[in-house]
Amino acid sequence: MPKEQPEPTTDVIAESDNYIAWRAQEPDGEVTYHLELNNVTLHFFQEEWDEFLSLARMLVSA
Repeated sequence: MPKEQPEPTTDVIAESDNYIAWRAQEPDGEVTYHLELNNVTLHFFQEEWDEFLSLARMLVSA
């Protein structure tokens, strides 16, 4: 019988009626970030998430 893989621990960062941002603590120690925007889901590793947040801040201040 194969060993079951541990499930990631997840928590919601922010949520609206149509969108959700959440993060997952993966069993290997990696943290991944996820944006669900209607029928599109974007997945980010930490460096990508940091860059995305930087871009979002530039958009907000523009």
